[in-house]
Amino acid sequence: MSKIREILDNLSTEQYKMMIGEKSCQPLTETFSKKRVVHPGANGQMVSPVKQQEIWLEYMQRKGDKSKKKAVYIHIPFCSQICLYCGFFQNYSNEERETMYVDRLIKQLLMAKEYKYVQDSVINAVFFGGGTPSTLSPYNADRLLKTMNEVLPLANDCEITMEARVHDLVDEKLQVWFKHGVNRISVGVQSFDTAIRQSMGRKDDKETVIKNLKRAASYNQAVLIIDLIYGLPAQSVDNFVNDLKIADSLPIDGMDLYQLNVFEQSALKKAIDNGKIPPAATTKQQAKYLEAAISYLDELAYKRLSVCHWAKTNRERSMYNTLAKSGADVIPFGSGAGGFVGDISMFLNRDLQRYMNAIDEGKWPLMVLTKEAEGKVLFKDIQAQTENCMVNMQKLAQVYSEELLQLEEVLNIWVEYGLFEKCGHTYKMTIAGQFWQNNITQTIIELTQQLLMGKKSFEVQPIAAQG
Repeated sequence: MSKIREILDNLSTEQYKMMIGEKSCQPLTETFSKKRVVHPGANGQMVSPVKQQEIWLEYMQRKGDKSKKKAVYIHIPFCSQICLYCGFFQNYSNEERETMYVDRLIKQLLMAKEYKYVQDSVINAVFFGGGTPSTLSPYNADRLLKTMNEVLPLANDCEITMEARVHDLVDEKLQVWFKHGVNRISVGVQSFDTAIRQSMGRKDDKETVIKNLKRAASYNQAVLIIDLIYGLPAQSVDNFVNDLKIADSLPIDGMDLYQLNVFEQSALKKAIDNGKIPPAATTKQQAKYLEAAISYLDELAYKRLSVCHWAKTNRERSMYNTLAKSGADVIPFGSGAGGFVGDISMFLNRDLQRYMNAIDEGKWPLMVLTKEAEGKVLFKDIQAQTENCMVNMQKLAQVYSEELLQLEEVLNIWVEYGLFEKCGHTYKMTIAGQFWQNNITQTIIELTQQLLMGKKSFEVQPIAAQG
């Protein structure tokens, strides 16, 4: 009996159903009972706070590897208002507070000027996320972007992304961004439907969204990407496909499609429970939205960059997203930012005052530092494959261990279940497999841990209160 068969046979019935699923004539909706993780991965070991600064500085004084791509994430923790579906809100926008924050963010960037690891090799992608980075005033965006260019050793083809709200796509801000090299704008449209947008806390109506997107595109200075969400309250499959049609008619370069997760303690869940807005689509219903989207975008010959990302033109690379999910190092800046360097990952302090106090004391504002689980590089390579809607165990086995070929037994089960199609040594995800990609990835990681390292793990997270 193979080791992987022994592992599968020792799973409880519940674990087997959660990890492997069940055969069904409706694999898109019935293979798994629910999605079980937000982000696939393996848990590491938290480092004591008294050791965090020492470990961080030790890593930052290492020589940078010129052959390895790396990225920077810069977090702007301000929003003009709370959107019901969002789980990332930290602070309301306030220009005085924003200016104080940017003062510290600039100091943090200047600290990195002394880090050998940062300066020895180029940065391939910078991502301004949030929060709402576009909420920064032209004055603060100007001085922050200026410092970024002066301090970071940016590659000559560095992708610099600014996440933005439609409301902020005004000439005064756009001109500052372009002046300092922002060459990709990711706009959180979520839906073009005015009623749906405004029920979720978005300010602008459909006509304003379209007008502002066209304004940003008219500069011809940056890749323009939009985010759309499927499964929103009051949104039908036809309504979502209509959003795709509107998006395709606009001068954008690509789009990211995200499944709505209604978290148990969220403002959205409370609004639904109180009858203020209709229920969101269930997880099984959301599968039909993705199926319709893939069919429509395939018909238009959009290029699939990953599970969630599509390119309309050849300008879109989605470089940061690709690097962050394929094992590249990501250096974090700003309150609430997260990143990973080598075999450590970290989150910076979410509390604004504590973040600023740490910077004033000349410390890297760490809140959590974790030693990554054994096998982190392999797990990232697994995720990189599944993000591209495929798995090739032959390639992984050549790099890591021949034992990984045993996992083809699991992949063959998923072929039978309708989640994959086998093409030579490559297993390509069907639409059903793409919908259940997080579950598939988590299962492969957990089985790999047990197969190669003898470590048992079974992660289930509460991520979809809508069922």
